[in-house]
Amino acid sequence: MADFEKSRQQVQARIDAALQAAGRAPGECTLLAVSKTFPAETVRAAYAAGQRAFGENYVQELVDKTEALADLADLEWHFIGPLQSNKSRPVAERAHWVHSVDRLRIAERLSAQRPVAMPPLNVCIQVNVSGEASKSGCDPAEALPLALAVAKLPGLRLRGLMCIPAADAAEPVLRQQFGLLRQLRHEITQAGLVPDTLSMGMSADLAQAIAEGSTLVRVGTALFGARQTPLAPLENQA
Repeated sequence: MADFEKSRQQVQARIDAALQAAGRAPGECTLLAVSKTFPAETVRAAYAAGQRAFGENYVQELVDKTEALADLADLEWHFIGPLQSNKSRPVAERAHWVHSVDRLRIAERLSAQRPVAMPPLNVCIQVNVSGEASKSGCDPAEALPLALAVAKLPGLRLRGLMCIPAADAAEPVLRQQFGLLRQLRHEITQAGLVPDTLSMGMSADLAQAIAEGSTLVRVGTALFGARQTPLAPLENQA
């Protein structure tokens, strides 16, 4: 898939440049390809071009693609969208990561529904760093107690935090909101946990996120082009 490979090289160059500008080491931020709305064939082609980690926002898409691509054993599936408790089982049974845990009830269901034969499910707590009512995510003040509770659940491995900043925000605002997530990770570390992941930054703002410590950027449009179906709520854009 020549177009994807070229796009991935361009995005990786942006990541590398942002890391260098921030005084960070090469490889400190990884690329998650957000494949929502694109068919399994597109993911297969991206896999052939070397991409392994893919992000999905919708439960049914995750189910359909994991079934269609079951022959690709080393695919890594990340669920990154809002998750309702009555739809958690397919995610617990299929995903390798969930970035959007924003309340204890969701974490408890994922823990209970994770098959015992599978490795622990990697989870990030989503924090609403912009304070917008339309955004998913816990309040920043709830991040530490939620992290402490999630870390005790069997079947889960707390990896860190995720956020989606205000859309079209100016750079100082983006830096402040990403910086808040970095500070929250520091507080969680001080409490004795070992979160290693800051899932923040998308196609338009990955440089600002990396400047504030992102370890994983979720990129869709810059890799795959415009969505093939109408977008879900703005907060899910990548």
